[in-house]
Amino acid sequence: MCGITGIFQGVPSGHSLKPVLEQMADAIAHRGPDDSGVWEDPSVGLGLGHRRLSIVDLSPAGHQPMRSDCGRFVLAFNGEIYNHKALRKELEFCGGVSAGWNGHSDTETLLRAFTVWGIEKTLEMATGMFAIALWDREEQTLILARDRFGEKPLYYGLVGGALVFGSELKALQRAPEWKGTLAPDVLENYLRFGCIGAQASIFKDVLKLSPGGLLKVSVSDVRNGCLPPVRTWWSPVETARDALEGHYNNPEIALDNIEKALAASVGRQMAADVPLGAFLSGGIDSSLVAALMQSQSSQKVRTFSVGFDDPRYDESGHAAMVATHLGTEHTTLRATSRMALDLIPRLPELYDEPFADSSQLPTCLISALTRQHVTVALSGDGGDELFGGYNRYVWLPRVWSKLSRMPLPMRQALGRMLKVIPSSGYDRMMAVGGKALPSRYRIRTFGEKLYKLADVLACSSDRALYGGLASMNRDPEQLLKPDWRSGKSVEDLYPALAGFNQVEWMMLMDTLNFMVDDVLVKVDRASMASSLEVRAPFLDPGVYAAAWQLPLDMRVRNGEGKWALRQVLYKYVPREMIERPKMGFAVPLDAWLRGPLREWAEDLLSSSSLADLPMLNAGRVRRLWRAHLEGRRHYAQQLWAVLQVLAWQRYRRPGLP
Repeated sequence: MCGITGIFQGVPSGHSLKPVLEQMADAIAHRGPDDSGVWEDPSVGLGLGHRRLSIVDLSPAGHQPMRSDCGRFVLAFNGEIYNHKALRKELEFCGGVSAGWNGHSDTETLLRAFTVWGIEKTLEMATGMFAIALWDREEQTLILARDRFGEKPLYYGLVGGALVFGSELKALQRAPEWKGTLAPDVLENYLRFGCIGAQASIFKDVLKLSPGGLLKVSVSDVRNGCLPPVRTWWSPVETARDALEGHYNNPEIALDNIEKALAASVGRQMAADVPLGAFLSGGIDSSLVAALMQSQSSQKVRTFSVGFDDPRYDESGHAAMVATHLGTEHTTLRATSRMALDLIPRLPELYDEPFADSSQLPTCLISALTRQHVTVALSGDGGDELFGGYNRYVWLPRVWSKLSRMPLPMRQALGRMLKVIPSSGYDRMMAVGGKALPSRYRIRTFGEKLYKLADVLACSSDRALYGGLASMNRDPEQLLKPDWRSGKSVEDLYPALAGFNQVEWMMLMDTLNFMVDDVLVKVDRASMASSLEVRAPFLDPGVYAAAWQLPLDMRVRNGEGKWALRQVLYKYVPREMIERPKMGFAVPLDAWLRGPLREWAEDLLSSSSLADLPMLNAGRVRRLWRAHLEGRRHYAQQLWAVLQVLAWQRYRRPGLP
């Protein structure tokens, strides 16, 4: 796991790029504290920079940027290729290795594969997470590529006539002639979802390479100041469509296929030359990963959970029970509210651009604490999107089947009726009446969810309904002045896809959007800030295909998601240890904003601070703040998004009050 960066000017360099490259690479030193390197080709003004977190082949043979033996390619690579040993055997079998290997790094494997098989075939054969910058000296072309799901980030853009790129925006901000002009057109969707989505970034003219994307840039492209379109070398939609055509009708064969695919993925991802462990929350996904790790290890696997001083958000007891049953060497990392609160001022620095999923706080804490024990941790990320774990996969079809029969005016009236009772009143009702309900029906933040349901009752389609459920803020345009509103409906953000039913479409939308733009960004920045590599066995092409070969009722059945994963997990862990309400990775943001964070928030919401982002509707923002303080509504998530963009603006312009 590493950080990469570079400059491509397309013209002969009149001076060495090394000092600038070193500055750019040093800006992301946290991604790779073990080693650094730069390489340049003055004839075209090209330079590559690298920071290394040594995971496989700790020797100098793994140093980057690395040049191929044939001299044609130079590679700066961030990530891990989990099947690189298998790729080496194939290369040896086909005669692609005549002079032996210099070391056992996956970087060297990639270079040999590029030489023998070419770029796209190598990417298709590689299983892993990666962001790649490859210079082809023969074709005078720079190739940028990103893994299938976007686990590893890669930003790029034209700055001062040069193409600059890097794992984080911090690196690009060290480039010559960097201006960093805000891209105000991304704010509406940021305020809606709490993250900067798709290929955009917070800065104008700076983009993110799309997952499964490939960009080939020639010398003439840079000289002309016009980048070619990004090509797609892998598509989750087409892969899912192909897998559906070959789905299994036999449940036993389907479950066996899932277990084998996931076990193989876990086995590959356990390869490391440094201490390795796993996050364990005690939920389905992390428990299954830990179980499959332990089943393939002759020693006790190290597992980690985080315990909070607020019992409403503490899952550590459940995790400890699962760990005891599996026989792992378990560590409960104790975190306090004070630790989370102290972390908040650092979030703009850690995330580089506005990011407002408040579970970033516990994710940062568990990453920092876990790094004190291991260098690599496996996680359960991706299980919800692939196997139907989110409540909306159950609720939306049920709700829409009823809503679609009701006239729109009637639905609007029902929504108004639901809001007659304050959301806090619904919370009290659930606290009292929930004790008599089965555990699966006990809903935390019940009032907030009912209000969210009331807001989507007026939706004209199931796509609009999904968009409302997937939104942190259903009315982000209200937080912006009229000139900065797009006028687009949430339905316009999601394409219709032929060949998928309602629930399958939602799972694809979550895979393409929420998982990529929120979950993976959150985990990457939180873990790499502590120089911890986090691997996600569910995000393996074999596991993905196996998941989409399942009939839908093996993913969502009887009002529960992840049915198939549950059946596999019950082979390792008793059902009663797993069957409990989904808690999530949350923090008590409502109470914090009214209590210990109030002074911090009010400072950011001051007139002078709001004026620095003139596209914000300051009056509306302050009304939300007052309503939240008075307990009339739960506006914590909407306010958190505003506060994070204001904190980011102040961080990038430290002279502000």
